[in-house]
Amino acid sequence: MIRKARMADAKAIHKLLITYAQQGLMLSRSLADIYEGIRDFYVFEVDEQVVGAVCLHICWSDLAEVRSLAVDGSQEKKGIGRQLVEACLNEARGLGLLRVFALTYKPGFFAKMGFHEIEKSELPHKIWGDCIKCPKFPECDEIAMSIEF
Repeated sequence: MIRKARMADAKAIHKLLITYAQQGLMLSRSLADIYEGIRDFYVFEVDEQVVGAVCLHICWSDLAEVRSLAVDGSQEKKGIGRQLVEACLNEARGLGLLRVFALTYKPGFFAKMGFHEIEKSELPHKIWGDCIKCPKFPECDEIAMSIEF
């Protein structure tokens, strides 16, 4: 079941994200950051346990980012990630956004959902807002993917 995250989900979201961050597959996010942005998150529950999470972060009047997508390893390959991203895309459409992007190490996943590869230079608000704080900047090895509505 997918639903908007609640404050009580923050620690479970943090645990999922830390697992991926420790593998170098995403940037770490502090628990405080998750609490502050809890309204941006969706979670996927199985038997009342959070097994997946994703964040839709609004960047500009027409642009949002799908980020912090994580699914518990025991639940991979069940379509949970796809459903979480679809929830974000539906919300983005409802908000009247024109484009959603993701920075990813799994471009094939996003391509199957209709995203296409773009140059990071097409994302100036992202690059100068969040990316400059990243330890990998300016040598980012993630692939930028975008979908337009």
